Amino acid sequence: MTIFITTFVVCLIVSVGTVALLMMSRTPRFRTDFSDIARVLDQAVSGEINENEWHSVIGYPIRHDEYLESLRRRCQGIFDKHARPWQLAQGGALFSREGREELNVLLGHLRARTGVAETRA
Repeated sequence: MTIFITTFVVCLIVSVGTVALLMMSRTPRFRTDFSDIARVLDQAVSGEINENEWHSVIGYPIRHDEYLESLRRRCQGIFDKHARPWQLAQGGALFSREGREELNVLLGHLRARTGVAETRA
């Protein structure tokens, strides 16, 4: 009977400790900022971005900044209209020439608004 009580108490302590740690910890958050969007747009304009990297930044809503959210939605619209993932698989660019030109215009607007410096070497 003492083995049962000892096992029960140890399991109860571990369970309560685990629940307490989970209650005190915060969930991880990723806040997309101007430099993240500028980096992704710069890579898309130069044809160096893959579809997964594009979706990891542009595919998630931005709740803390209305301007960035509207920019993200415009980028998503350009992706829907001009993306060519089949050419990316064959070594081409993710976007058509028209799509890259539209993204370059958005990148220029973003840099003019925020003063984010060019990242190309």
